[in-house]
Amino acid sequence: MGKVKVELELPGVHASAAEELWYDTVRWPTFVDGLGHMFKVDEGWPREPGAVVIWDSKPGGRGRVLERVVSFEARVGQTVEVEDEKIHGRQTIGFAPGADGTTVTLELAYAIKQDRGVPAVVDFLFVRRPMRDSLKRTLQRFEREVRAPADL
Repeated sequence: MGKVKVELELPGVHASAAEELWYDTVRWPTFVDGLGHMFKVDEGWPREPGAVVIWDSKPGGRGRVLERVVSFEARVGQTVEVEDEKIHGRQTIGFAPGADGTTVTLELAYAIKQDRGVPAVVDFLFVRRPMRDSLKRTLQRFEREVRAPADL
């Protein structure tokens, strides 16, 4: 199983503001890398275990992506089971308040569905690196959104 993790320091941003944006699925197209449009959001999202979000990627992307809540703790984070056409795994978002802001951590532990003994170098070069880059782009866009003036 592969694992990728990225962190973002948000000086001057309260964990509550970061968390509010992260769980606002209406705003996901502005920061989630590759997201084309939302297909379904269960009423219990993001708090209730088993609640589901389903979204479709932009053409040439991941296809249909399902995220099912495993756990949620306010001001701490959320873990979801994630699945698309090629992978399944667990994604965790964490919010760690500090003296002058918040650290956001995004981690994905994944397995390739059609594994067939994928060599580690292939996973590293063609799977893990692009996944890490995608998570980085998501958090970079997330930072722009969380810092954008509220009236825009």
